[in-house]
Amino acid sequence: MTSHRAALVVGGTGPTGPLVVNGLIERGYDVTILHTGRHQTDLIGPEVRRIYTDPFDGEATAAALGDESFDLVVAMYGRLRMLAPLLAGRCGHFVSIGGVGVYRGFGSPDDLFPLGMPVPLPYGAPLVGDGEEFRKLRMIRVTEEAVFEHHPSAIHLRYPQLYGPRQPLPREWPLVRRALDRRPHLVVADGGLTVKSQGWIGNAAHATLLACDAPAAALGGIYNVADSSALSIAQIAEVIADELGHRWELVSLPYELAAPARPLVGSWSTTHRVLDIGPTVRDLGYHDVLAPVDAWRAATRWLVENPPERGGALEQRLGDPFDYDAEDRLIAAWKDARRGLATALDGIEWSSEPNYGSAYVGNRPNPGVTEKRENLNATES
Repeated sequence: MTSHRAALVVGGTGPTGPLVVNGLIERGYDVTILHTGRHQTDLIGPEVRRIYTDPFDGEATAAALGDESFDLVVAMYGRLRMLAPLLAGRCGHFVSIGGVGVYRGFGSPDDLFPLGMPVPLPYGAPLVGDGEEFRKLRMIRVTEEAVFEHHPSAIHLRYPQLYGPRQPLPREWPLVRRALDRRPHLVVADGGLTVKSQGWIGNAAHATLLACDAPAAALGGIYNVADSSALSIAQIAEVIADELGHRWELVSLPYELAAPARPLVGSWSTTHRVLDIGPTVRDLGYHDVLAPVDAWRAATRWLVENPPERGGALEQRLGDPFDYDAEDRLIAAWKDARRGLATALDGIEWSSEPNYGSAYVGNRPNPGVTEKRENLNATES
């Protein structure tokens, strides 16, 4: 081992990377980053040493590292199944980054009974098995196993979908662009009530730095990373519109009809993906450095200042054509259909109108109950 505190960050130039690198410098580490060199950033100063190689190429990475060893390695990029054995015995503490898709049902919620993941999904829920149809998800589990085979006291973090500055695929852009374009309405699926755990880049970097501190209780553990609370798609849309001084009507369609909402949902199902981060809070001492509402506002401001090219490759990767004319026609057809359905429903007579139950408390009338109570109150008076 080197006589000073030396840290190697594999990657380090993505959305969370500079925050982790600079956080390690503040902790007194001499930091080296190993990456391809394709993505440079002025967020990392010249005091950080660079090693340029391909972290997906085992031979090239081994040659670039030589016989160097480090007090800390943070593997944020590259082929982790290759990096784990390569760095075995060459670091005092190993922190690795993976994904949350390792849980069974993440790609196929209909594999679960009852359908969909519980909310929150228990930390110890079953992982994808060898029969899981999505090879990519199976390999996340295999990678986790490889990490601990070679680094039994490592800390492995499962990153969720991140949001915030410098995201290679900012999934919130469809909302930001529509708010900038002052769209009067926004199509959401099933009320826009889908909730999934996501992570502000600063919150994810904070969790990573806590793992780098190597708390004894966390050694040898795997931890979910996410904001402490999650907003629904409708709530995110509300925050983004408010940040941009805009208001829109949320038009809820059944998911089967809500084609414009597909890029926001990111799945064929509107079921939830909410992770249990209790062990992350308990063992790592995690807390949000930026609350989700404030974080979504910050993400919005950054995209306004750094918008993707309209019609460019990134928008195409998001899967959103921004076809406002088709959206308007879809909304008009839906509203026409609802008016026709309302006429048909007027002909249905209930023996007793369904209501919210006797325990209901709310600022809107309880159908069929409020009138009875008013009559009762009048009689008592």
